[in-house]
Amino acid sequence: MEGNQSNVAAASPNGAISLPARQELSVETLGFSSQPPSPNPPSTLLQQSRNSIRLLSGILAVNILLLGSALVCGAAFSKVKVLSDEEMHIYLTILLILTTAWMIFYMVHTASRPQAVLYKDSHAGPIWLRGGLVLFGVASLIMDVFKTGYSIGHLNCESPVKITFPLLQLVFVIIQTYFLWVHSKDCVQKQSNITGCGLMLTLATNLMLWMSAVTDESLHQTGEEASKPNDSFSHLRNGSMFFKASGSGCKCTHSACEIFQKGFYYLYPFNIEYSLFASAMTYIMWKNIGRQIDDCSHHKISFRVKGIVLGATVGLLVVMAGLGVFIVYEVEVTKDTSRERVLIMYYTFSIVGLILMSLASLAGSIIYRFDKRTVVSTKNPTRSLDIALLLGAALGQFLISYFSIVAIVAEKATRTVSMLNLTCSFLIILQICLQNFFIIEGLHKQPYHAEPPVVSVVFINEGTSHSNPYSPSLKNDNDEPSPAENNLEPSSHSHDFSSAIHSSSSRMSWKRRALKEISIFLLLCNVIFWIIPAFGARPQFENGLEEWVYGFSIWVAIVNIGLPFGIFYRMHSVASLFEVYLTS
Repeated sequence: MEGNQSNVAAASPNGAISLPARQELSVETLGFSSQPPSPNPPSTLLQQSRNSIRLLSGILAVNILLLGSALVCGAAFSKVKVLSDEEMHIYLTILLILTTAWMIFYMVHTASRPQAVLYKDSHAGPIWLRGGLVLFGVASLIMDVFKTGYSIGHLNCESPVKITFPLLQLVFVIIQTYFLWVHSKDCVQKQSNITGCGLMLTLATNLMLWMSAVTDESLHQTGEEASKPNDSFSHLRNGSMFFKASGSGCKCTHSACEIFQKGFYYLYPFNIEYSLFASAMTYIMWKNIGRQIDDCSHHKISFRVKGIVLGATVGLLVVMAGLGVFIVYEVEVTKDTSRERVLIMYYTFSIVGLILMSLASLAGSIIYRFDKRTVVSTKNPTRSLDIALLLGAALGQFLISYFSIVAIVAEKATRTVSMLNLTCSFLIILQICLQNFFIIEGLHKQPYHAEPPVVSVVFINEGTSHSNPYSPSLKNDNDEPSPAENNLEPSSHSHDFSSAIHSSSSRMSWKRRALKEISIFLLLCNVIFWIIPAFGARPQFENGLEEWVYGFSIWVAIVNIGLPFGIFYRMHSVASLFEVYLTS
């Protein structure tokens, strides 16, 4: 014992230690504490606080959406007079005012407080997503101008709310676009309850605008069918929730009303996508409330198209062919003499495009089997949302395809159009499954340049005298020297090794080039498969078989529920494929 005490004393700076100090030292050294551990550590309290915020704000959003869904459905049907169109627009107007006021409050007060935003999520709100938001936002502003012009022409027989609503929506789009452009990466630490409820209010408002636009567009697309003498669809409102029907007796006071009305419906798809983009970015902000991250693993990714020829060329050819088919379809499908021929052309193009997309997705998935990049398994709300939206939105296409398959098989249809429709439905399911697998694999892969190969080559740095003269060569996947290599000169014994390494790296880059070719090809194909249904092509109502099997009421409900999700799936696939292209 005395020997131990002398050892402790000898270890002290002054060579002498009192007994209490010795005892304290032994306790600290062994890691014991005289105080009992806290039953609620800070991390647990933080998580409980975040869960409470999510519960409170989630309840708010659910109630807003359920009430709004009832109001929109009530306004969309003429036999169920839950409320009028004007009252439904009053509800949306109130939401716009509250959401706009909160966004201004956040930008002026919350975000400017000290230590309110200590962290930024570098994965949230990438530049291409914010650029798409701005693009769709500009189209939404033009749509609101058209709405306002149309409402002014019908002011003598319309409620003033029809003018107030598009003007407020115009202001809302401007403020929200700026808000998301600047603050989409914020991880808010202060006023979490207010911020959580405000973000859920913003999310619910965008979803309500999306729901209203989708319902209005569906009524417009099925308006001609509803005018047929059939009681099975007499419950549909004639016209839309915003525009008066031609036979309603309300006359426009200026000559531009028809232009505004036609232009408005061509801008519908952009407004719908704007609401969905804004909803996704708002949801990520909501998930990041109270989040404390040290995101040093993020790497800047540049967009380059050099050398990507085959995928871009074939993709552009598919886009141009699709535009031609769409134009012919829109012109000829209304004529009884050419309807079947146009449908055969449409289904043939779809089958060829879907086969090419399926083969490309399969090839990309096989290449991933040989890809040695590490799989990113860290928690990332942005990536989780992307995958959930891909899988969820794909259900809309599956819904329509499976109902079509059952109807065609049950009726044992042998017409050319029916067989092409059957083949197209099968291929849609196959293509979406393969594409989802390819995209999800790509989103979980580490970017190529984030993992430079380790090369055993010695370089001599003659320009620095106080540093290690030996440094490993760092080359990225593009075979370009890294910034640290600019001041390094290879020794005379390493030239042959450098040439061999450069040649080997060039041979290995085929995987990256192939993945980029596949990604850009699938991206362009998804663009045209978004354009065709988004701008009015409805072959589901033209071939007549599903409508005859299920009845118009059921079939129009299936199409109007599934098609908006299918359209969103294509646009979201474009965004996800662009990210896969950047990281490949």
